[in-house]
Amino acid sequence: MNFQTNIETVMSNVKSLFFVGIGGISMSSLAFCCRARGYRVGGSDRAYSSMTERIEKAGMPVAHIHDGKNIEGYDALVYTGAVSMENPEMAAAAKKGIPMIYRADLLAYLMRFYKHRVGVAGMHGKSTCTSMLSHMFIHADKKPTVLSGAETKEMGGAYTVGEKNYFIFEACEYKDSFLHFYPSVSVMLNLDLDHTDYFTGGIPQIQASFETYAKLPFADETAVLPFSVANADDALLMEAMKEIPLLLTYGIEKSADYTATNIMERAGRYSFDIQKGGQFFTHVDLNVVGYHHIYGSLASAAVGDMLGLTPEEISAGLSTFEGLLRRFEYKGKMNGAEVYIDYAHHPKELKATLKAAKAMTKGRVIAFFEPHTYSRTASLFNEFAESFADADLSYFLDIYAAREDNIYGVSSEKLAACVPNGAYISSYENAAAWIRENTKECDTVMILGAGTVDRVAKILFP
Repeated sequence: MNFQTNIETVMSNVKSLFFVGIGGISMSSLAFCCRARGYRVGGSDRAYSSMTERIEKAGMPVAHIHDGKNIEGYDALVYTGAVSMENPEMAAAAKKGIPMIYRADLLAYLMRFYKHRVGVAGMHGKSTCTSMLSHMFIHADKKPTVLSGAETKEMGGAYTVGEKNYFIFEACEYKDSFLHFYPSVSVMLNLDLDHTDYFTGGIPQIQASFETYAKLPFADETAVLPFSVANADDALLMEAMKEIPLLLTYGIEKSADYTATNIMERAGRYSFDIQKGGQFFTHVDLNVVGYHHIYGSLASAAVGDMLGLTPEEISAGLSTFEGLLRRFEYKGKMNGAEVYIDYAHHPKELKATLKAAKAMTKGRVIAFFEPHTYSRTASLFNEFAESFADADLSYFLDIYAAREDNIYGVSSEKLAACVPNGAYISSYENAAAWIRENTKECDTVMILGAGTVDRVAKILFP
């Protein structure tokens, strides 16, 4: 949908919006934001969840079956790239001439009302960095509006509606959704091979997409202070950043505008100094586990510095960030073992998470992993098999299909067979039973994946 012509015309006549798949993190956040702006909102989602329950309690009706009748009385329908025209509500909207708005286009429309629009992109860690950056601005009392891809206790969800100076959002690369947005600041954390069902051209196609995303602020005449931020230590990303008008860089290993020095580790948590232009800028004591959070901190510091936060505000914001739900989230103790859940679903994310777990535990690291999508599992099979070096025991649940059919011949049984001390486990209930019966004092249990594998923890800690 062309922003300037179609969506402004459509939205000028819209008073009610129907969200297909309203229970998803991104869609639910957008639904709440639209409701806060005065729209009547409802939607559909086949799954019953705590999120759909929360949506319904807020006064937004949710249908738990996809049916064309559900859209009656709504002015427009909102959908994501995961929804096809075979969906009954999409088909009904097309037949009745009801406008269908791509989620990214609606988000782009809403963000144009804000002065500074900060989009966080990257194959890994964008939800965490979006939330870290948001916390930094919230802690500094800048009252940002935020749309993230994961929930935090601080926001009571994955979004918050603030004032009109700052709009901080997660910019997802899947199906080039982030190219629909209007950031005045493009943040890029990393570039890697993923979403191979869409990026069939591999790394060159992904690099071209990220280059286009990095240039978006400079193509927008409404941008007050356009700039881009990129990880200097990511060679593939930096190859795509050669023609960006104002690019700020950050890193640990390479020369950059913002760097981390004097890095110290204690029980998996890191403290470090941030240097700007080779000079001391501020000190940070992270309260979240994992070396990779240093990179998110540097990216956040670069944005905060450019947008007027003081070094003291940046330090205080980064040091008080407590993480987000399903990102190394502590769930409780079982037989003296500590149990965590994490959203890691890409080999590099798994390696980083398990490395952090190894650094903080005195006993065994025991991983329970639910692979996410057949295409990702197939295209990165060898990388997945090599991701569990820091786990003493690894158990693999069935692949979470999401939007796909298994046309690749992959399975969790095959993956488990390629991992030292790996084994297949057939259900959430069996995984929970194993943890109850076999864990012991000082073990760390990591329940990993982007699907519904967190149900294992819910069985253990109802």
